[in-house]
Amino acid sequence: MPPRKLDPEKLRAALDAQLVALDEPPYDGPAAALPGALVAAVLAAYDRGLTPERDAARQAVRHLLDRLAAAAPGRTVEVRVPPYAAVQAIPGPRHTRGTPPNVVETDGRTWIELAVGRLTWEEAVAKGAVSASGSRADLSAYLPLVD
Repeated sequence: MPPRKLDPEKLRAALDAQLVALDEPPYDGPAAALPGALVAAVLAAYDRGLTPERDAARQAVRHLLDRLAAAAPGRTVEVRVPPYAAVQAIPGPRHTRGTPPNVVETDGRTWIELAVGRLTWEEAVAKGAVSASGSRADLSAYLPLVD
């Protein structure tokens, strides 16, 4: 399943709202760099001890989940980041009904930090920041997400 096409106007609005909350000027870079700039702005909010703007966090999480689904296409593992989004990824046996047998669940900050390499899978699991159930619910081979 191809990743969703992110709406550049919605990304820019979320990014600019996050930048305003950080007392920084609006984004003036290229549209292609919007997702990365948004992720960086959300991480900057966390680094300053702030709660990111809800839409900015949602868009950043969605972007990174879509990158996982593109890098590891499949329907074996459901990766959930409530309340923002969920995707199915990882090649293997397909899940079609009910609760999937392989589920990974975490919060937005942990997902972003895993996806960009600030946190390893092992560290996140060890500190209880990730709930992983099922024999295939180990994302360590796919993280961090790299271009």
